[in-house]
Amino acid sequence: MYRLCLALTLVTVAAGVSGQSQTALTEPQRIADLDQIAGFFSKNYAPYERKRELFGFDLLRLNDWFRAIHKADDLAYEDVLVDYISSLKDAHSVVTFPSSFVAEIPIRLDIYDGRVLIDAIDRTALPLAQYPFGVGDELIAFDGMPVRDVIASLQRYAEVGSPQLTDRVAADLIPFRGQNFYPRAPEIGDTATLLIQLNGGARNTWVVPWFKSGTAITSQGPVPSPGRQPYRLSGPPANPAGLSVESPAPRARGRATDDGVDDTLPAYMEPLRPLLNASVPRGPEAVLNFGSKIPIYAPPPGFVLRRGAPSSDFFLTGTFPAAGRTIGFIRIPSFSPSSTSVALQQLDQEIAFFNANTDGLVIDVMRNPGGFLVFCENIAARLMPAPFRTVGYEVRATATWVTQFGNALEAAQLGGAPPQVIANLQANFNAVLAAYNEERGRSTPVALNAFGSLTVSPAAVRYTKPLLVLVDGFTASAGDQFAAIIQDNGRAPLFGMRTMGAGGSVRSYAAVAYTEATLSVTVSLMNRGRVIQTPDYPPTPFIENVGVRPDIVNDYMTRQNLMTGGVPFMQAFTAAIVGLIQGGGS
Repeated sequence: MYRLCLALTLVTVAAGVSGQSQTALTEPQRIADLDQIAGFFSKNYAPYERKRELFGFDLLRLNDWFRAIHKADDLAYEDVLVDYISSLKDAHSVVTFPSSFVAEIPIRLDIYDGRVLIDAIDRTALPLAQYPFGVGDELIAFDGMPVRDVIASLQRYAEVGSPQLTDRVAADLIPFRGQNFYPRAPEIGDTATLLIQLNGGARNTWVVPWFKSGTAITSQGPVPSPGRQPYRLSGPPANPAGLSVESPAPRARGRATDDGVDDTLPAYMEPLRPLLNASVPRGPEAVLNFGSKIPIYAPPPGFVLRRGAPSSDFFLTGTFPAAGRTIGFIRIPSFSPSSTSVALQQLDQEIAFFNANTDGLVIDVMRNPGGFLVFCENIAARLMPAPFRTVGYEVRATATWVTQFGNALEAAQLGGAPPQVIANLQANFNAVLAAYNEERGRSTPVALNAFGSLTVSPAAVRYTKPLLVLVDGFTASAGDQFAAIIQDNGRAPLFGMRTMGAGGSVRSYAAVAYTEATLSVTVSLMNRGRVIQTPDYPPTPFIENVGVRPDIVNDYMTRQNLMTGGVPFMQAFTAAIVGLIQGGGS
């Protein structure tokens, strides 16, 4: 499952450290950081007005936050910054801190049928003889606190814009605390007490160890402020950084990051590359198979694997029989391959095969963290029989984006791009420039692709037969976009649960001086080009918070699916694709 080892606590960096918490940052330094964070969001955050209207939160009103930062120590101050960003209810916008410290218990938790269940456990760390609980058993309380209260206490660190999904991410964090997002992780004790209800109905309490690794940061300084006298030591150095050092332990929990780039873009798109990322910046650490090539459910009976065994295969593909028909299958783990050109070559081969050898096709984008916007469109182009409308992006216009859209236009002109592409890029530049001259300007929807157009032509190799797309709450960001393209163009029904609603592109800024924090900021908003009606939000064309709703509702998150490898879910989507084939279309 993942490797864990006990960290050996080493001697502190210097002797004579006070037992009391340090207040390393001065009040002016805390105010400066909060001002800087608010300034970055004021300048760059695209959904400002939307969050103010939906949730009544105005990120530019800081009086209450200035009062809140008068805390006893720097870790409490960092929690205030977490609260400020999480108030946006935005999966893309987070604040993280420079620490490698991690405390974790080697189990995974998620919410099934409304209950917090164990869905994985590392038996090398928690042997069955000593800890006789397992997959499917329910966590009732954690360190004496009812599990629902624990989830409520962790929501600030888990906010993804949807109450149900935020609860799931918070449950995921119960056994996993990284100080980069959970400032008080170093204060966690050596053990935790778990009250667990076994499948047979008996309840019992077990004390389990926390496994710790990395370097804990317990304060942020002290450092001199600009304009003050030079800093001088008034006594022996007493661990001024507030560091406690522990031996590093290898970790494999959560999805691995992929530093690939979209290598299919023409040169004139290079200025806009930073705008083309739509992926959640910090995904859930332990949601099973998040970003994985392996589906969450067992393969259908008779499944024959085509791609996916070697690491060089980006997709997992295959075929299976059902009701006398041959069904194709493609699992898209993310939209961030190490090489988009290689991934698209692989996909073209699979699409050609499936066109010739299958009666219908299932595409799985469940638990997909998103990735490159243009790659997402290129996959959609291989599933569309005719030209289609893509998702537009309303860009938060800044001097940077005015310049970069202008640079892309100029590069296309100098590079001899087709006249229609140049005309489209000119229109997009004009839209961003016009928004730049407005207060809180956000552009009209523009296309973030090499054509500069919201209308995209299908690929030369494209699938033309019935199609079904599997989605869930962790279909995020570019995954949201993919689901919207499929649904808005009537190509196929979506099967499963609503997508996350991480509806924009995201940039990271290493921008905060004293806490050295990194900000992830939503800099554009996905616009579907049509108004969507849902029971829980006002009518809107935006994906942010709303997500994309399935045409066929089927929730994988049941205990029966957990205990059977997803057999009921797999049987249901198999019946759905067979029904589409028998009905003659989508």
